[in-house]
Amino acid sequence: MILFGESLNVIATKIGKQFKEIDPSKRDPKPIQEEVELQKAKGMDYIDINLGPAKKFGEELMPWVCNIVQEAAPGVPLLLDSSNINAIRAGLKVLKPADKPHIINSIMARAKRYEEMVPLAVEFDADFVALMWGPDGLPRDENERAALAVELLYFANEAGIPNEKIWVDGIVTPVNIQQPQLISLMNFQAMIEDIAPGAKSTCGLSNISNGPPEHLRSILNSTYMVMLERYGMKSVIADPLDDALIAIAKGQRQDIIDLINGVMDGEQPDMSSLNKEMQDYVKTVNIILGNSLYSDSWLDV
Repeated sequence: MILFGESLNVIATKIGKQFKEIDPSKRDPKPIQEEVELQKAKGMDYIDINLGPAKKFGEELMPWVCNIVQEAAPGVPLLLDSSNINAIRAGLKVLKPADKPHIINSIMARAKRYEEMVPLAVEFDADFVALMWGPDGLPRDENERAALAVELLYFANEAGIPNEKIWVDGIVTPVNIQQPQLISLMNFQAMIEDIAPGAKSTCGLSNISNGPPEHLRSILNSTYMVMLERYGMKSVIADPLDDALIAIAKGQRQDIIDLINGVMDGEQPDMSSLNKEMQDYVKTVNIILGNSLYSDSWLDV
C-alpha cells in the first residue's frame, strides 16, 4: 500500500500555527522540517501539504511550504491540497522533479472546479486526485460515485490526461454516523478498474475514525485499509505516527491481513483461539461490515 503522510495540515497544532501566521517573517520552518524528516523516517511515500482554505495569503504560503518540504526531503513527491486554486498553482510553480509525479489533491467532480483545475494538471504535468464530491455533495451509493467518476475522468481524458495519472477518491465516511457508506465505497472501489482502466485510487483513510475515541482510531484505520486494499485500493492518506498501520501497509503483518480477509469471506474464527489483538481485528471487521452494531465499546463486548 502506498502511503501519503497527512500531518502537514492546517488543523495540526504546531504546523497549523505556522500556516496561519500572516507575517512571513514570524513563520518558523523548523516544525515543518521536523515533521517532514519524521515522515521520511516512518516510510511515507508521498507528503501531503494541506493548507485548508488559505483564502488570504495562500499564494504566498504554499510556495514557502513547498520549498521547505523539498529542502528537507529532496525527491519525495508532494500532494498539494487547498481549496484556493491560486495557492495550488503557486505551489506547482516551485516544485522540483521528484521520484514520481507530484499530485494535485484534489479536484472535485463539479464542473466549476474541474473545468478550472484539470488544465492545471495538464500545464504542470501533475497527477491529480479525482474526488467524488459532486454537485449534491456526498454520493448516495456506489452507482452515483461511478457516474461522477465517468464524468470527471472523461473530461480529464479529453484534456489529454490518461487514467494512469488519476487517483480516484470515493470518500471515506465516519463509521459511527455513516457506516453503510463504508460498504458503498468498497463496492465502488471494486468497480474502478472496469469504469476507468489504469486509474489508481486513494482515500482520506482517517475519516473512518473521525469521531470515535482516540484509542480506537488506529484499529479502525488499519482494518479498513486492508478491506479497501482487497478491492483494489492503491494508496491511503494516513497518519505517519501510526506504526501499527504502517507495518500492515508495508506487508509486515500478513497474519492480520489474512485474518481480516478470512472474516470478509464469511469465516468467523473461534475467538478463544485468538489473542486479544487478533480478536479486536475480528470485531472491527464485523463493525465495519455492519454485522455488529457500532458503539464506542465494541472491543469490550
